[in-house]
Amino acid sequence: MEIRKKLLYQFIGIVAIILLMSSLSVYFAFSQGRKEEFYDRLGSKAKMVAQMLIEIDEIDAELLKRIEKNNPVSLPEERIIIYDYQDKIVYSTDEDNSINISPFMITSVRLKEEVRLKQGSYEILGQFYTGNFDRYVVFAAATDIYGLVRIERLKIILAIVFSISMVIVFLSGRIFVSRALQPISKIMSEVGELSVFNLNARISEGNGKDELAQLARKFNKMLERIESAFKTQKEFISNASHELRTPLTVITGHLEVILIKARKNEEYRKTIISVLGNIKNLNHISNRLLQLAQASSEYSEVEFNTIRIDEILWQARADLIKANADFNVNIRFSELIDDELKLQVSGNEQLLITAMVNLIDNGCKYSPDHTCDINVNNESTQVIISFADNGIGIPAEDIEMIFQPFYRGKNVSGQKGHGIGLSLVEKIILLHKGKINVSSELNKGSTFAVYLPLIDGSLLR
Repeated sequence: MEIRKKLLYQFIGIVAIILLMSSLSVYFAFSQGRKEEFYDRLGSKAKMVAQMLIEIDEIDAELLKRIEKNNPVSLPEERIIIYDYQDKIVYSTDEDNSINISPFMITSVRLKEEVRLKQGSYEILGQFYTGNFDRYVVFAAATDIYGLVRIERLKIILAIVFSISMVIVFLSGRIFVSRALQPISKIMSEVGELSVFNLNARISEGNGKDELAQLARKFNKMLERIESAFKTQKEFISNASHELRTPLTVITGHLEVILIKARKNEEYRKTIISVLGNIKNLNHISNRLLQLAQASSEYSEVEFNTIRIDEILWQARADLIKANADFNVNIRFSELIDDELKLQVSGNEQLLITAMVNLIDNGCKYSPDHTCDINVNNESTQVIISFADNGIGIPAEDIEMIFQPFYRGKNVSGQKGHGIGLSLVEKIILLHKGKINVSSELNKGSTFAVYLPLIDGSLLR
């Protein structure tokens, strides 16, 4: 069942129950009030007749009957029966025996002093009356024609009011439910318009305060994650096709040329060496692209552990010097770092080593003396690692673009590279909730500063 119909039926059901309970309460209260009023009238009439018969000597039973017969205030179908102490009738207007009074009823009146009961259309009140010289039991019976007519009218009115109210509730409920679900319908419409071509679109958050606004915000966050995943996938495919095409083309060309005709062993050897170099380059590019794709997602499923920055730096230094014996890497630690807690961060060891290796490699590669100076400092809740070189520097117009994939500065055309390194570094640092800044001066060198949050900065304050 649709939520719209379910809400409408629930709304109608709740209001119907409230109206029904209210109507029943009014009906029973009015019915009980009518009954109490009528019995009060019966009691007054029974007492008046008993007083006139028993206490006024001049009035006997026959005279009292004639008086009551012409009494304008007599009740409809009124019957009065009076019994003496021997349970004999001393006065009765029930000439057609419409009321059946049993000895048990008389005894009940003597014991309880007042009894109420109903026989057919008659409502009967039995009272115990004490005269000057004797005790009597008086029964007064009548039919409350007018009161019952009012009750029936009330019943009809309540039924009509209930029916009309339910019609109004149904119509107003449809309007209420329609307006209540209008934001949901709008969200559904906006979601229906989403596709892989417009993942940058976002759902309207309405007033920004209610539960639907919270739902829209959570949905928008999900869209951001999906957009990020699609963007990463798209960039990976684009980057892979862009970077892998060249080495594959070179490899294919070498193999096609060498197969055109038979050649000497030395030529085969040179071709194999060239192809092997291209395959190594292809493997290197593939690894970089995979690392870039892994680090590009904010919600990447990389495992984070507690690691020490000094260990990462020493490992990165050792890896680079092992591959490049002429590289000179100097690591210095600030005197402010007097506790290992000031070096502990939460991160992925392999990714951070990759980032540090790229930064050190750039510093050494672009410095005439192949030297990179690393300074480690501590500031409040973060550790700061700066990588300084005395190389060619970065032009001002290139600084804002150097973290873009495959972008290379205009003054580095003579150096080998693919323009992936710094982009990979930035992705890794952002994945670790850090940031990276760069300052540079042409022909004097560049400095990259990496800021990483410590595991528990509160211990350092």
